[in-house]
Amino acid sequence: MEYKTYLERLPNIAVPVGRVFIAMIFVLSGFNKIGSYEYVATWMNSMGVPGALLPVVIAVEVLGGMAIILGFKARLAAFLLSGFCVVSALIFHSNFADQNEMISFLKNIAIAGGFLFLVANGAGKFALDNQKKPQ
Repeated sequence: MEYKTYLERLPNIAVPVGRVFIAMIFVLSGFNKIGSYEYVATWMNSMGVPGALLPVVIAVEVLGGMAIILGFKARLAAFLLSGFCVVSALIFHSNFADQNEMISFLKNIAIAGGFLFLVANGAGKFALDNQKKPQ
């Protein structure tokens, strides 16, 4: 098979694998927050965010991440998670005097950028969004 043909087929695998890669951090993080609920709520309070919002954060991470993985309403989920990443970066990682926080800030912004690619281009092949509806 010709090299160009391989490159043309690459998105068929790269997009769904990329969806899994970018979303897994949210699914795992959401479940981790459930397991350490009190600690995370206390930490959020210490950062000026009401711990009462933790159930919303968990829902956004787990449900949004699963929507991206499955390609279900992927553009909407990606848009919401992109905003979530930017807001999280600004609230929790804006201490640029600490290099680790600056790197975490930039990672959040990079992930937000990845989600914006998904918003612009859709979920690709092997997504529930692209399943043919029965006539």
